[in-house]
Amino acid sequence: MTRRFTRLAWTAATFTYLLIILGAIVRITGSGLGCGEHWPLCNGKLLPPLDLPTLIEYGHRLAAAAVSVLVAALAVYGWWLRREAPSSTALHRPGAAAYVALMLLVLQVALGAVTVKLSLPPWTVILHLGTAMLLLATLILIARGRPRTPPSRAGLYALAVGFVTVLFGALTANLGAASACLGFPLCNDQFIPAGNYLQQIHWTHRLLAYTLFAYVVWWAVRSKRRGAWSVVALVTLQVAVAAAMVLSGLPQPLQAAHVAVGAAVWAAMVLAVL
Repeated sequence: MTRRFTRLAWTAATFTYLLIILGAIVRITGSGLGCGEHWPLCNGKLLPPLDLPTLIEYGHRLAAAAVSVLVAALAVYGWWLRREAPSSTALHRPGAAAYVALMLLVLQVALGAVTVKLSLPPWTVILHLGTAMLLLATLILIARGRPRTPPSRAGLYALAVGFVTVLFGALTANLGAASACLGFPLCNDQFIPAGNYLQQIHWTHRLLAYTLFAYVVWWAVRSKRRGAWSVVALVTLQVAVAAAMVLSGLPQPLQAAHVAVGAAVWAAMVLAVL
């Protein structure tokens, strides 16, 4: 039974990862209002005419619906398994974290509705992505199972830096600051850019990314764990994608790849810390 529960958790985590990428494609292609300001319907209909922006946004909503079904099923299955194991400690019974995933899902759905109703203000988009990352981490934790040893403090610091870097990346993208810093690795050939606040936001995101890279290399050397070195490889790939994206004028495929690799970095960090 617990094996089925684990498979269901991995499936939900996979769909959540794909949902994050689809959400990025919605933003990158400017399809966030492809269904108008209607929610949960799309342009007032259950099955609207599908031009490209509507198709992208509607596909994102269908993926969100699939994640909702999977996470709800996981919570129900976890409740059933907990009932079958009444003698276990509450936190150690199967499915305890599934309730957290369900609460994060409810928050995510609410933020999605607010984002659409308010015509995509940056703060709701950023919270939407942050909640999605926490949901992904929770589902991976459920699928991976209780760690044999407590997470190291160094690993938890890496997660914290990674999460803040993700949020600043979302802030950079949604405020239109992605093109504020030209060139790489410096910002407009300056170590401390003297321009407007968009340059400061973009440069802060880059500094966080450089800090994350240096920290995970130190963490991998110190811990000698294969998972930590996998994180180093993914962060290196992410920096390379970011450099190519900036130097080539922010093409949409590289923007999507940047989000996809960033989400993979986050997932790998969660696995490595466990």
